[in-house]
Amino acid sequence: MRVVFAGTPDVAVPSLRLLIESPQHEVVGVISRPDAAAGRGRKEVRSPIAALADEYGIDVITPRRLSDAGVLDRLRSWRPDCGAVVAYGGLVPPGLLTLPTHGWINLHFSVLPSWRGAAPVQHAIAAGDEVTGATTFELEEGLDTGPVYGIITEAIGSADTSGDLLERLAGAGSHLLVSTLDGIEDGSLTPVAQSSTGVSHAPKVGVDDARIRWDLPAHIIDRRIRAHTPAPGAWTTLDGARIKVGPVEILDAGGDTAPTPGAAGSLRVAKKWVDVATATGPVRLSWVQPPGKKAMPAADWARGTRLTDGTVLA
Repeated sequence: MRVVFAGTPDVAVPSLRLLIESPQHEVVGVISRPDAAAGRGRKEVRSPIAALADEYGIDVITPRRLSDAGVLDRLRSWRPDCGAVVAYGGLVPPGLLTLPTHGWINLHFSVLPSWRGAAPVQHAIAAGDEVTGATTFELEEGLDTGPVYGIITEAIGSADTSGDLLERLAGAGSHLLVSTLDGIEDGSLTPVAQSSTGVSHAPKVGVDDARIRWDLPAHIIDRRIRAHTPAPGAWTTLDGARIKVGPVEILDAGGDTAPTPGAAGSLRVAKKWVDVATATGPVRLSWVQPPGKKAMPAADWARGTRLTDGTVLA
């Protein structure tokens, strides 16, 4: 089939690469988000998907919106049999949904209808789900509501961050996407309507969502930090300055290493570790990234900052 691919970040790269290498399909064009400023010099750089398409000499467009003038004509010139979408970061407008002969197939990183929306992996980890997965489905005007072609499942480990889980799902999901396109081409797959039960939503995660509330139970804090690692990055404040915090270890509330009783967020500092009080017991910090600096072991941060027992993170 002649396939148009829409995607933007690293998580979409395995799918595009596998599709390019597939003997049954031809990627005739790629749609990605516009080049964005990055790094200290704030130079504009190509998205990972646009860069991969450039590497293979595939035609790329980077409109601000798919409803922009000229997009429809460009898509028509590619004469696509099908569109494939993986983490594109924008909506396909109604006027484009029926342009490819077989419509648009989206690879979504959850088991639909659970966690419809922009951040399914983050919400699954934060909610304490034990299993998630990936789904291929046909795009329609509703948000992630279209009929399903295929599903795979993936266990969520107790130490998984959203970065860890997305990496695994990106790899496994790429094979699901290509096999779905294979099945559409040979007529062996028919989409099935999503269930009306078990629906949950996963809206985009912002920086404010990643702020740590030390007054919550330790297991909730653990989940939320892992859910927001590496992006947008879990954070707290010390004397008003924002610091990023890596995944934590939940400790025995009655153990010898328990922080001195005090307000949630109060520290107990030792030579090799830093513990923080929560609503149910202490957690041990792994790494900390102060403003303008690289991430460092929590004990090194505490020593350099000269922190003492009873210091409070807010």
